[in-house]
Amino acid sequence: MDNDSNIRAVALLSGGLDSQVAVKMILDQGVAVTALKFTSPFCTCDSAGVCHSAVAAKAFGIPLVTIPKGLAYLDVIRSPKHGYGRAMNPCIDCRIFILRKAKEYAESIGAAFLFTGEVLGQRPMSQHRRALDIIEEESGLTGKLLRPLSAKLLPPTDAERDGIIDREKLGAIQGRSREEQMKRAEEYSIAEYPCAAGGCLLTDPAFARRLKDLLDNQNDVSMRELNLLKVGRHFRYHAAKVIVGRNRSQNEHLASIKKKNEVYLESVDIPGPSALVSDAVNDDTIAFAAKALASYSDAVDQIVTIRISCGTPWTMSVPVDRNTRESIKKWKL
Repeated sequence: MDNDSNIRAVALLSGGLDSQVAVKMILDQGVAVTALKFTSPFCTCDSAGVCHSAVAAKAFGIPLVTIPKGLAYLDVIRSPKHGYGRAMNPCIDCRIFILRKAKEYAESIGAAFLFTGEVLGQRPMSQHRRALDIIEEESGLTGKLLRPLSAKLLPPTDAERDGIIDREKLGAIQGRSREEQMKRAEEYSIAEYPCAAGGCLLTDPAFARRLKDLLDNQNDVSMRELNLLKVGRHFRYHAAKVIVGRNRSQNEHLASIKKKNEVYLESVDIPGPSALVSDAVNDDTIAFAAKALASYSDAVDQIVTIRISCGTPWTMSVPVDRNTRESIKKWKL
């Protein structure tokens, strides 16, 4: 096949096994590839401090462009046209959202097509045949979206019909097994890829409860508030939001980000967590936060002295017994 070396494609590169194999399949057909990585506070892909997309892009020698989903993505989460998965994950609407952005980028650089590492039948909500068709159509990419791993099981794209891509060199993979992808990865000398696992906090029921609570109680949500959903234990005490740290680094983080209208609490005499109170700050909510903090301290049948920082600091004494934590459980998210 006579591929034009000036032909460019845009890849969605998570850095996982599927997307890496897809990139290699397209590179091997003489097409220049630019990779896109989409980020949001709900991604867990870099939780270990490693950006798998960046590692993969560097290994392939291709450029990587990072695009934040932004606060506009919250509109998708609040009301997904195609519904949720097992928690608050709007998988089909999410793919449409990011592919629309990818389409804009592809057009800006004159790319001939886009491609992904999606596999027919691998994910029950977003990768069955009807879902793939909906995603392609509603993202405005009919004929322009190639799924190299399963291409032979799907209608030919424009790139295949136009001779840019040799369809015979593409895959016919389907289902949840990754045996074929791993075999190809070995052939392509792809050794570094994360284990197959969900990379989205929206699929976590516990995180989803926190997010739903935030969206139900606030119309305007900031990135700071979204990122705080990943920190500590969360309580909704009437209109107030209370976050209790889980470890030293979280305690220090809560102290460092405290706003003027928020309250920071810490144990003075007994080792324990810190807490942050936002929304509806008053004596009652501060007393609850102090009780929540004390209940997670090392105190057993003791009185905990807690320093409250909001304006001029003061202290409060909170008795702790075996029933203290039980009394706050109903407020925990």
